[in-house]
Amino acid sequence: MADNLINQLSSESLERLFTEQLISWDVARNNYKSLEKVSVKELYIDGFLYRVQFNPARIVSSSAKVDNASIQARRCFLCGENRPLVQKGLTYTHSSRPSDEFVVLINPFPIFPRHLTIPSAEHKDQLIEGNVELMCALARELPDYTVFYNGPKCGASAPDHFHFQAGSRGFLPLELWYGKVRRELVSQIGNSIIWRVLEGLYGTLQVESDSPDFISSVITGLISQADFSAGDSEPMLNLLCWYRDERWTLHIFIRKKHRPDCYYTPGDENILISPAAVDLGGTFITPLEKDFRKISENDIRSILQQVCISEVELSDIANKLKSIM
Repeated sequence: MADNLINQLSSESLERLFTEQLISWDVARNNYKSLEKVSVKELYIDGFLYRVQFNPARIVSSSAKVDNASIQARRCFLCGENRPLVQKGLTYTHSSRPSDEFVVLINPFPIFPRHLTIPSAEHKDQLIEGNVELMCALARELPDYTVFYNGPKCGASAPDHFHFQAGSRGFLPLELWYGKVRRELVSQIGNSIIWRVLEGLYGTLQVESDSPDFISSVITGLISQADFSAGDSEPMLNLLCWYRDERWTLHIFIRKKHRPDCYYTPGDENILISPAAVDLGGTFITPLEKDFRKISENDIRSILQQVCISEVELSDIANKLKSIM
C-alpha cells in the first residue's frame, strides 16, 4: 500500500501531491519539465484537428511487451510493493464500494500537464465491466480531469492490474470538437442519449447521461452484443469520460486490433505507435523523433482505420444496442 498523504480527493490534495512529488522524485520532476518543451505538430484528418506529440519518455509504454509470457516474467509496476519508495499517493474509495481501495498517483511519464494513474490496491485484471460507475465517480471527483480506460489489448501497458488514468481537461483535441461532428441518434431514454459518430472519429459511440447506472448498462449491453476473441473477457475498448454541468460524457472507442501494421514493419516504414485512449482522443504519441517528423495525415488515418472497427461494424453494434436499451 502507498505511503498515503491524505485519504480524500480534492483539487487541493492533488496539487499538494504534485508539489511534493516534483520536489522529491527526480524522474517525475525531470519528465514534467521535459514535457513543457516537447515538440507538437498539428494535422487535420477529414477536417478535424489531431496533434502529434514527440515524447521520448513514453517509450516505456509504447514499446511495452504485453504478451502473457512477458507479463508473467516481470513484476507488476502498479502493485504497491513494487512501486518506487519515493512514489506517494492518495487513497480513494467510493461510498458504494468502501472495501475496494484505489491509489491516486502522479504518472512519472506524463502526456498531460497533470497526468494521474489510478490503480486498484488489489492486483486484478484490467476489466471494465462492473467498474463503470467507479469511472463516473472519479470523473465527478476530478472535474479538472478527463478520466480514461485502456482495455487489456488497447494500449494498456499493465493489462494485469486494473487501473484508470486521468489527464488535464481541455488538452485533448476531442474536447475541442466534441458535439461538432455529425452523429446519429441510437437511443434516448429520458435525459440519457447514445450517439453513433459518423465523422472525425473512428468506431466511436458517445453517451451523454446524468445517470451512472445508464452508462454502466450501455457498457454491459455492448459487451453482451460485441464480438470478441475466445479467451478474452471483454471486447477491445478505450473509454474517455468527463463530468460537466451535472452530466457525464463517455466516448467509447471500439477496436479490432491492438497495434497497427506500421508498429511491426521493419526498416524505414516502421512507426512505433501503440494507440490508446489519448491517441484516439486526438493526441498521437511518438516516442521516436524519426516517427514524429515523418508521420502524416495519411499515416494517422490508416492507423485509425486499422485499429478501430469499420462504419458498417459500428452500425451493426449500434442497432444491437438500440434493440436492448
